[in-house]
Parts: sequence; C-alpha cells; structure tokens
Amino acid sequence: MHLLRLFKRKAEQEQLLDIVDKYSEDMQLHGTEVVEMMKVAAWCLQNDFEKRPSMTVVVQVLEGALINIGDNLDYDFTNPPILRTIAAAAAVDEEQQDVAAQTVLLPSVLSGPR
Repeated sequence: MHLLRLFKRKAEQEQLLDIVDKYSEDMQLHGTEVVEMMKVAAWCLQNDFEKRPSMTVVVQVLEGALINIGDNLDYDFTNPPILRTIAAAAAVDEEQQDVAAQTVLLPSVLSGPR
C-alpha cells in the first residue's frame, strides 16, 4: 500500500523518475522509457475499464509507437471503485440508495473486459 501511495504522489507531481532504481545503471540509462512503461501500466489499471487501452494499443506502445497516454490517469489504486461507488451513493437520497444496494455487481462489470 505504501508503494502505491508513493507511486500516486510521484505521478501527480510528475516525478516518476525519482522511483526508478538509482543503483541500476541500465534503469537510469533508460529512465524515460521506464517512466513511460509505468504510465502504460497505470493506464492498463484504470478503475474505469472504458479508460483502459486495448491490448492492440498496448502492443503498439511497447513497440515504440508514439501514442499519447494522457495526463488524466487515475493513480488511486488503493481505493477500490466499489468503495468509491458506495461513498457516492451516500450522497444520494434513500430511495436511490435502496436501488444501489440491491444492484448486483458482476465481476465482469467490476474488472471490465480483458
């Protein structure tokens, strides 16, 4: 959990290079690519599956295609989307809460297509 919070903070401060292994000459030499791979990983882990890239796009990025990953990634991997949904439901009136409480969330909806 600490590493995820650190990753989120560094990503939001645009300082991901700070968490690249400083004792690895190879990692330091390819720091820019390492940071891009961290961003691709975060892109693939978006809680909203509609914001995740297709595997075709991931392969293209890994092969060196210049594809804009975007700056609006959600780096909050410590707060599962279901908890955010419950918190948001607390803000709506009781009738809507009852409907939300009775709605079954299937694993395919929670994780999205792979």
